[in-house]
Amino acid sequence: QVQLVESGGGLEQPGGSLRLSCVASGSIYGVNRMGWYRQAPGKQRELVATITSGGNTNYADSVKGRFTISRDDAKNTVDLQMNSLKPEDTSVYYCNYYKFIGGANYWGQGTQVTVSS
Repeated sequence: QVQLVESGGGLEQPGGSLRLSCVASGSIYGVNRMGWYRQAPGKQRELVATITSGGNTNYADSVKGRFTISRDDAKNTVDLQMNSLKPEDTSVYYCNYYKFIGGANYWGQGTQVTVSS
């Protein structure tokens, strides 16, 4: 099992910045991918950004150039730096941990991000 705890959400004005952090604990080993997804009311959960244990990153087109994902394997953390925030970034953001071997998929409890003036 893997446990994920997110932090850093909140209310920010358009054009502002927020940083989300996620700490993983438990059975953390092997080739894996950590990332952030988001889900707005009435919409499906969607990918925001992911980063593999090898350092390969993937971003949704809607956040490219504005968001940056990073990880620290010594601390078992994955962060999402969000700049130039837009109202359409408003969502619940979920941390994700995926193990390539076996396909186990884990989710955090989610953290609310609201972008509004």
